[in-house]
Amino acid sequence: MPPIPGSGLAKGLAVTLRTMTKRSHTAQYPEVQPQLPPRSRGVIGLFEENCTVCMLCARECPDWCIYIDSHKETVPATAPGGRERSRNVLDRFAIDFSLCMYCGICIEVCPFDALFWSPEFEYAETDIHELTHERDKLREWMWTVPAPPALDPGAEEPKEVAAARKAVEKAEAAAAAAAAEATTATQAQAPAPEGDA
Repeated sequence: MPPIPGSGLAKGLAVTLRTMTKRSHTAQYPEVQPQLPPRSRGVIGLFEENCTVCMLCARECPDWCIYIDSHKETVPATAPGGRERSRNVLDRFAIDFSLCMYCGICIEVCPFDALFWSPEFEYAETDIHELTHERDKLREWMWTVPAPPALDPGAEEPKEVAAARKAVEKAEAAAAAAAAEATTATQAQAPAPEGDA
């Protein structure tokens, strides 16, 4: 059976009339900040103290948008007769957000937890060159990184924590045993009380 002429128009007008009577859900964005999900990918923050200039983030970045410069410094020996060590010192850490595709590979591969996702997203610029943010700007965003979620109370204890706890318990038990031994030895050496003659 062929459709009735004008039925499509009537259906469209019915949808329009139904929608017109409902309340709109417009977000008043600049005045009211949106409630972002906890794992939002806004911008990357740099915790500079943890960066060892291993270059893993720059090597793994598919867009090559991370720029790192460093130099080596010699650290004197800590003990006499020891040898001097050299370490990398970070000179420049920059991310070009006009190239970044927010894949998060750099954050995943960082072995020292120096990079974190921040939910900040308001960093638009009028000039594309200003989207290359240096380490000072990345450091500012570090303070907007939310705290990690609480551990699951039913989860298995991490192996590192269990090993550290066992080591502390063993040391405490050894100290208690040594103290008990010392007390016993002191009591055995004490002279017996003299009786009345």
